[in-house]
Amino acid sequence: MADRFADAANNVVIEEVNKGLNPGTIVLVVVVTALLLFFVVNSVLYVYAQRTLPPRKKKPVSKKKLKREKLKQGVSAPGE
Repeated sequence: MADRFADAANNVVIEEVNKGLNPGTIVLVVVVTALLLFFVVNSVLYVYAQRTLPPRKKKPVSKKKLKREKLKQGVSAPGE
């Protein structure tokens, strides 16, 4: 009887594991690639816009602020 168990111990079924990519790894690679692509495209568009678009116009300063600044500098405002 001991011979039967010894023979049975040698007949172990070895299953080969599929060594493909894990689904979680695939999702991670896709997300990281999408983020990297997003940042690269944004930086390229930003550099392109800086070179081609004219500078933005500044808001006009109100007369009230101009008067206040001139008084701070000690220059009398016109009309006073």
